[in-house]
Amino acid sequence: MKIAPTAKALFAGVALLTGACAHPLAAQPSGPANAEVAEHKPRNIIFILIDDLRFDGMGFLQPQLQTPAIDRLARGGTYMPNTLVTSSLCSPSRATILTGMTARNHGIVDNNDSSEEGLTFFPAYLQEAGYSTAFIGKWHMGSATDAPRAGFDKWVSFKGQGEYYPNPDAPPGRETNFNVDGVEVPQRGYITDELTDYAMNWLESERDPDQPFMLYLSHKAVHSDPLPPPRYAGQYDNVTFDLPASSANTPENYEGKPMWVYNQRNTWHGLDFFYNSDMSMQEYLRYYYSTLSAVDDSVARILAYLEANDLEDDTLVVFTADNGYLIGDHGLIDKRNAYQPSVQVPMVVYAPGAVPAGAVNTGRIRNLDFAPTFLSLAGVDLPPQFEGQNAWPLMSGAVPADEWQPDDFIYEYYWEWTFPMTPGTFAIVRDNLKYIQYYGIYDTEELYNLADDPEEMHNLIDDPNYLEAKVAMRQALFDQLADDDGRHVIPYTRRYSRGSVRRMEGGTRAADFPNSWYVEPNRIDRLDDIFPDSPAKLEAHTRGKALAEFPVLGTGSNTVESASQALEE
Repeated sequence: MKIAPTAKALFAGVALLTGACAHPLAAQPSGPANAEVAEHKPRNIIFILIDDLRFDGMGFLQPQLQTPAIDRLARGGTYMPNTLVTSSLCSPSRATILTGMTARNHGIVDNNDSSEEGLTFFPAYLQEAGYSTAFIGKWHMGSATDAPRAGFDKWVSFKGQGEYYPNPDAPPGRETNFNVDGVEVPQRGYITDELTDYAMNWLESERDPDQPFMLYLSHKAVHSDPLPPPRYAGQYDNVTFDLPASSANTPENYEGKPMWVYNQRNTWHGLDFFYNSDMSMQEYLRYYYSTLSAVDDSVARILAYLEANDLEDDTLVVFTADNGYLIGDHGLIDKRNAYQPSVQVPMVVYAPGAVPAGAVNTGRIRNLDFAPTFLSLAGVDLPPQFEGQNAWPLMSGAVPADEWQPDDFIYEYYWEWTFPMTPGTFAIVRDNLKYIQYYGIYDTEELYNLADDPEEMHNLIDDPNYLEAKVAMRQALFDQLADDDGRHVIPYTRRYSRGSVRRMEGGTRAADFPNSWYVEPNRIDRLDDIFPDSPAKLEAHTRGKALAEFPVLGTGSNTVESASQALEE
């Protein structure tokens, strides 16, 4: 790890590495920390997980953002810009964090209801080692229930995505309730604030003060559709955010890209029709980042508690996200694909005296590595099913980034019928090369040199200079996608070449989408297409009605004002 002599120098290389706008920190960085400092006794762990936060969505990287508490974490800790998720989708990513296993082995491959049978969540091992543990926030993983899971002494959660504001008029099955230790409790306030209240109450009065503790605080924010609390409404109304150059619909931007990327542009997950609305990305980001401000308040409360109770030197705080987020990169929004803004997540590690302060650590770490790191830090032997690495030597500076030897980064995304515009995607990153292939579609592979082309604009898949690398990475990807029993659980065959993809010049062009898929923006039934087909849905559509009304962000009941008014009533 390189420790820069000044904060300005510290962040000089971040923009090149991440595509972010570098912003100098106010504090001077400290020298390298001694990793042994962390081993004097079991270290408390506070794991703060944000939903869908873009890799550069923090004030020290974007000066127009107001995130003073998160920035304080970075000043007092280490920013790790090369943090990646092995599946960029809520449930698979969360399952990987909790189990220390990849999607092909834990079996949670999409956001639909699935079994958690046979899975052990890493806090259970901490419990056995004498830790007090709490899960507070969004679970949304595996079985579609908010019931308490094994491994947690304290449990506060809710079904599915949850709601930013309580809705006392919600129809049956969509009530805005929390499950608090097995008891249904109505949501009473703005969700980020209320989850933080639960977390603070557990820290201050419910946990055993004689035990080390592990708090897993999992926010709903800033998942779509992001609604800020009233105190931050309009916070960024006068801010113009920079959008990626690849968002423009130009032949140059799509040269070498698979057909599915262009075809996705006018869909739920495309820039031209994202979330089936005509909202601009500029307007969306104003909601998105003002919603993040409540998370920053939450971080401030936690840091104040640690400081007031002399716990800073005994506690590791990790701030990260379950997925990245595209804001028009390649004409896409949201996540799921293997492009960098989808798989790259924000990551700040804070542990005074054990983790270097004000540092940038470029060593690669995956969400797969979180559980092994936490257990190793607690002195707990790693169970055999864990697939990741203990990254504490990297985080603590005991192993410099340029000497860190990470495993290959393997990415897997399994096609999901609910949002079918992103194909099954498999990718590998080795050194600075990324190879991507797709499952079940008639399209091209991709190969990028991330050192020379961090924006992934120049597909090298047919470049003869990369033939050997392409062949080797195809082989390595196929080998490493096998599960623990050596199986490839999705039927696909090993790939040797681009396949028979040629088309006759002057012949039939790509097919158009069905006429029924083209609709006007801002429809109240914009989510109906992902709900199961049923007589009730057919009857509603026959009458020209929505099965479930879902107004566009900023209209109807989906506004800060209307939600706040409902809360007051």
